[in-house]
Amino acid sequence: MRRQGKSTVALSIGALLLIMVGVMAYVFNAALFERALPTITLEKEVEWNLKDPLHVKIEDASGLRFVRVSLSDGEKSIILDTKEIKQPEKVVDLNISFPKTGFGANKKVFELSIEATDASKWNFFAGNSIVAKSIIKVDTKRPEVSIIGNSYRIMKGGAASVIFRAYDEAMKSLYIETNFGKKFYPTPFYKDGYYISLVAWPTQVESFRASIVAQDRAGNITKTPISYFVQDRKYRTSTIPLQDSFLDGKIADLISEMAPERSSLSRLEKFKFVNETMRSGNEAAILKVTSNVPTTRLDGFFMKPFYPLRNGKVVASFGDHRFYEYDKQPVSESHHLGLDLASNAQAPMHTSNDGVVVFARENGIYGNNIILDHGLGIYSLYGHCSSYMVKEGDVLKAGDAIAKTGVTGLALGDHLHFGMYVQGVDVRPEEWMDEVWLKESIFSIIDVAKKTIDR
Repeated sequence: MRRQGKSTVALSIGALLLIMVGVMAYVFNAALFERALPTITLEKEVEWNLKDPLHVKIEDASGLRFVRVSLSDGEKSIILDTKEIKQPEKVVDLNISFPKTGFGANKKVFELSIEATDASKWNFFAGNSIVAKSIIKVDTKRPEVSIIGNSYRIMKGGAASVIFRAYDEAMKSLYIETNFGKKFYPTPFYKDGYYISLVAWPTQVESFRASIVAQDRAGNITKTPISYFVQDRKYRTSTIPLQDSFLDGKIADLISEMAPERSSLSRLEKFKFVNETMRSGNEAAILKVTSNVPTTRLDGFFMKPFYPLRNGKVVASFGDHRFYEYDKQPVSESHHLGLDLASNAQAPMHTSNDGVVVFARENGIYGNNIILDHGLGIYSLYGHCSSYMVKEGDVLKAGDAIAKTGVTGLALGDHLHFGMYVQGVDVRPEEWMDEVWLKESIFSIIDVAKKTIDR
């Protein structure tokens, strides 16, 4: 009997231990008892202009139930915000404003403290708590920006240059903003603190304005307008009737070769797909490779006028706005983003300037497509090539052979589609083929600016 009693006690103790282990395992693993600390996104040092609010994000998987923000000037402390959250939130976004009570007058350094507690049942139901601290450095001075020189005029569809000085010990971003949303990014120029950039005015935008924008890490912003004489230019519009032979020939062939899954579309749907969907994808590929801007310092810059095709005759102009119709009914439209030149069939092409091949492949309506990077955000494009002698990454010298003209892509006759791009914006090729324009708009601006900087 005694042995049986001892066995019963042992079994009871064992069962109790198993239950305790199970309870402990549950406590340690249950989400209610999670032990992860809240995450506070806050840098150890922050510049602050005291005008704009500081943005801080706090996150926790179990939800946050308490947040407190305080600020110390080394002598006194002040509580800026306290949140007791009845329904725990997994994310709390703080917009911290500097107190308007005269606290810390004339102080240049503060300490910001943020305390957060989550809704976990861990730590005897008190939750997980964390305190993050950051040194706040007061910076209320705006970046310095001064224009050294710029092109006199910019024409619709064309480009222009600007050289300027920009300085701030805590510079965060520097760019040129426009009235149509495009940002142009400058390249360091000649000496520390100086920059050069080209800007461009798209043909489809009615007006042009540009300003240099410099922002420091504290949020101080300087905007300096660039004064250009803005010259409008009218581009040709034309209505093109679609022929059955074109729809059943070139368009059908492009669909069969590049989008066979669209073969069941009607002839007009096929044309719309090629002219709109395919064109959009092709132009997006061009935009991607022509938007890069060098970040290494540029001491000077020179290029020859472009002469893309020997004895080439212009057969289509840049900027043409084309409307397509069938049986006198509108079907689609497009803008021509280059200059079409024709001479002999499969005529050889040579680069006019040094460059790096950044694109050499088939590209939809552009056919076999070559793009060269000439520095300063300037790119030249060669479309419809029958063949090409270069590959991506090749470094070319002026005069090197690059390709031969052809009828690839959406080309009806053998020709070259020649395009020029400035930071992803298609611009008038004629400007880059004009020695006088290059001198007046870029080279002379650089020469005068260097003399001014050296004074």
